[in-house]
Amino acid sequence: MNNSSLTLNVTEADGSYPENTQLSFAAASVIAIVFSVIGLVGNFIVFWYLCFKIKKNNYTIYIINLSVADFIFLLFHIVVLILFFHTLTSANPDAEWKDPFLVFLEVFSKSGQYSGMFILTALSLERCLSVLFPFWYQCQRPNNLSIIICVSVWILGCTESLIDNLVCPAEAFYVQNTACTAVQIIVFGLAIVICLPIMVISSFVLLFKIKRTFRAQYPPKLYIIILVAVFVFIISVIPIHFVWFFMYFQVLKSDVATIGFFFGSTYCLVLNCTIDPFIYFIVGNKWKKKTNHSIKDALEQAFRTEDDENNDSNSNKTSNISSQSNLASTF
Repeated sequence: MNNSSLTLNVTEADGSYPENTQLSFAAASVIAIVFSVIGLVGNFIVFWYLCFKIKKNNYTIYIINLSVADFIFLLFHIVVLILFFHTLTSANPDAEWKDPFLVFLEVFSKSGQYSGMFILTALSLERCLSVLFPFWYQCQRPNNLSIIICVSVWILGCTESLIDNLVCPAEAFYVQNTACTAVQIIVFGLAIVICLPIMVISSFVLLFKIKRTFRAQYPPKLYIIILVAVFVFIISVIPIHFVWFFMYFQVLKSDVATIGFFFGSTYCLVLNCTIDPFIYFIVGNKWKKKTNHSIKDALEQAFRTEDDENNDSNSNKTSNISSQSNLASTF
């Protein structure tokens, strides 16, 4: 559903809101824009370092695509919020170009939102499979599986966004035609019936793995990142799907409530997209012995896997053996 178009239409249709209410909504728009800009910077930094500064592995490919998805959502959602601020503060908010432009913006922002949800689901699922089936993961996993999955979920996310915004715009949302009802059920089902159970089950598997390994050593930081990112997603994004699904079936009918829920969903979505880079930095810096660390060091530590640690230990052993043999040969 085109949430922003629906909310703007409600605002323009009803001029009875008190002035202080409109000012509150305008201030909320500005605050959301500020947080979105912070998220843009953070996701761009993660994308830049993981693409050009740090050696890639199976999981950094997912994180790169997740950062791109979050960046796209925040970028286009900032423009939506600017238009909403203009609608609230302008003396003549009506414009013929606004509704089609909002649909254009929503297609791109929802593409980032849905694709990010699918990428996070795929990341948590693959890490869970690597724990449950280590032999398959080490020996039989296709080398390009991460790329194939990311391309597939981008196609799925963009398709879902196009269908959601073109088949079920604000007018169809009010009328509740058959096509729009089918779209709402599909969107709700993909998020709640498919993605949510996969994330929850994968998280429990990773928690069990952490509990078993934590006594002997610190768990891989990638486990912590996935768990925290999934937790933030569940508490911030999943309730939105329930709210808008109930609004479609007119359980919530108040126009003020509609705008209130729009801002609630906006803050939750912006929080989910903004906080991910800080999760990577914080977890990457934790348990480090060095006090002076860079962003590159934090990200390298954050996405370090058991294979990387084994390769480093093997290379260290090889270098030690070669150095000992060279020392012996000198004598």
